[in-house]
Amino acid sequence: MQLIIPNWTGVPGNIGAFATLRGGGVSQGAYDDGNGGGGLNLGAHVGDAAQAVAQNRALLDVLLPASPLWLTQVHGHDVVDAGAADGAVFEADAAISTRPGVVCAIQTADCLPVLFADVNGRVVGAAHAGWRGLQGGVLQNTVARMRAAGAGTIVAWLGAAIGPDSFEVGADVLQAFVDAVQPGDADAASRTAQIQACFVAIAQRPGKYLADIYQLARIALKQAGVAQVYGGGLCTVSDRNCYSYRRDRVTGRMASLIWLK
Repeated sequence: MQLIIPNWTGVPGNIGAFATLRGGGVSQGAYDDGNGGGGLNLGAHVGDAAQAVAQNRALLDVLLPASPLWLTQVHGHDVVDAGAADGAVFEADAAISTRPGVVCAIQTADCLPVLFADVNGRVVGAAHAGWRGLQGGVLQNTVARMRAAGAGTIVAWLGAAIGPDSFEVGADVLQAFVDAVQPGDADAASRTAQIQACFVAIAQRPGKYLADIYQLARIALKQAGVAQVYGGGLCTVSDRNCYSYRRDRVTGRMASLIWLK
């Protein structure tokens, strides 16, 4: 199984975390590992054989203290307490936990997964940050929920996502981020300028931009008071060890997971 272990500092030893890549499972066809071998597709909603997804999730469970809370992600900004789920299915795009053995999980195939750790080892979180979730405040909401649950200083890690050379968007996306800045904020002008710098106009294609989702996330995290941000830079579109919806359309889902031991 191909895994990414977050390279972050200041995170105590009672926090476990990793992200999956494409290889090491049993899925075939569009959901394979990109080299004709078995793929570790963990998404039950993308057209893969249900038995293959179940086998892949069972392979994943071996590495975890318990089966993860699999959210029904809707590109929103709601945050749930994974420890209070008790078998329920949630429509949400982020989860936190204060209970040892409860695994927060996010599925992605171009959107940005963000893992959060409290340096005191009391609270963890995970968020699914596509552009709509980012614009809607999913990262800020996750940080707020963690602090309300007792977190101290929070560290964040950015997983694999569509890179700034591949993420083509329209002018409506740029405008949505600019509109989300509160005019009354003391640093509104500065933040607007920072956001605009994340969008590079594509020559000879009016109204089209290349967006930097990693930098947009860093801006949101800074606004939320998260100063230590690690990761970012692995592009799902260009790296075929990753599933990518933008590249392949029909594809699997990777997972980013975090828990208290």
